[in-house]
Amino acid sequence: MTTDLQKTIQKKADEYFEYMVQIRRHLHKNPEVSFQEFDTTDYILHELKKMKIETRRPMETGCLGIIKGKDSDRVIGLRSDIDALPMEEEGEAKANFLSERAGAAHCCGHDGHTANLLGTAKILTDLKDQIDGTIVLIFQPGEEKLPGGGNLLIQTGALQDLGVQQVYGLHSNPYFAPGQVAVKSGPLMACTVEFEVEILGKGGHAAAPHTTVDPIVLASQIITQFQTIVSRSIDPTEPAVITVGKIEAGSAFNVIPENAHMMGTVRAFSLETVRFMKKRMEDVIKGATEAAGATYKFDFTEGYPAVINDEKCTQNVVQAARKILGEENVINLKKPVMAGEDFAFYQQEFPGTFFFLGTGSEEADSQWSWHHPRYNIDEQGLKTGCALMAGLALES
Repeated sequence: MTTDLQKTIQKKADEYFEYMVQIRRHLHKNPEVSFQEFDTTDYILHELKKMKIETRRPMETGCLGIIKGKDSDRVIGLRSDIDALPMEEEGEAKANFLSERAGAAHCCGHDGHTANLLGTAKILTDLKDQIDGTIVLIFQPGEEKLPGGGNLLIQTGALQDLGVQQVYGLHSNPYFAPGQVAVKSGPLMACTVEFEVEILGKGGHAAAPHTTVDPIVLASQIITQFQTIVSRSIDPTEPAVITVGKIEAGSAFNVIPENAHMMGTVRAFSLETVRFMKKRMEDVIKGATEAAGATYKFDFTEGYPAVINDEKCTQNVVQAARKILGEENVINLKKPVMAGEDFAFYQQEFPGTFFFLGTGSEEADSQWSWHHPRYNIDEQGLKTGCALMAGLALES
């Protein structure tokens, strides 16, 4: 990347900053949960059409923007997710643009991702004569919900038909500052699993527990024993997590209920480990319930594969980031994270890299973790994200 091109990209990122802020705040006020992003999709299509960018809509929600540059078979995909979470939000820093839709909130930063990619589209439209080949802008629905919008989009064949050769994606990250990016070759994010356990006991009076089979006690035993699976059955050098995130049982202080229900997640980096954990979990559930005279139901749903970054594509990100942001702002992650991402489905079809965009600061009250009701982004990070995405489109 020439110095002149680098300066041009940075100048345009500054020029379109207010545009991206406006887009982000509009989306933040009007969130839509996974696979219900109809207004969001219409809004994105409207913005793309104003830029005279060719559009396609291969699924009910989400869309593609296609920017054609100089005649070439080179095709690069840039991906953003567009869905919100089914939750309520908080935060004084967002007072002017808090969600106006009950039960939906952009508390994972997808509004920023979408604004960032639309800002990238502005830059690339201005520099169209410098694009070698075609850039496919991917505005993907349903990242937060199985089976994953990335999975469904791949199944349509739309990206394959366009001849996509590489795909890049980013995620806002509160643990890094605006102006920074963090990336890692190889394993970056974990496989995801959703599980449910129902324990079927025998209810009765709380004062006569000997006449019952208490599912609450059994649930407590099972949750405790789950923790020993990772600590005592998995190689300590193999990352793995079992978390019970929800438990429901009972209706009154003096009643032992008939059943208890729990839900949670399993994370690991190989399907072999995931399936071993499934077996050990069922061993624990079966042993505890049989010993007490109860029965159980166990559902274990494999979700997203692990995000495994392609080495060459990762080098492309590092090189572009060093030129645009400076070497001191490019962080080489030493360890993967146990969160999951359906960007993994793109990587099963095309070489690709997923990286983190620094958006955390005290000034913007944006140091809260993903999915926290106060989650926010420092919008200054949008300048970094759109400049880097544009750089990848022009030179990767």
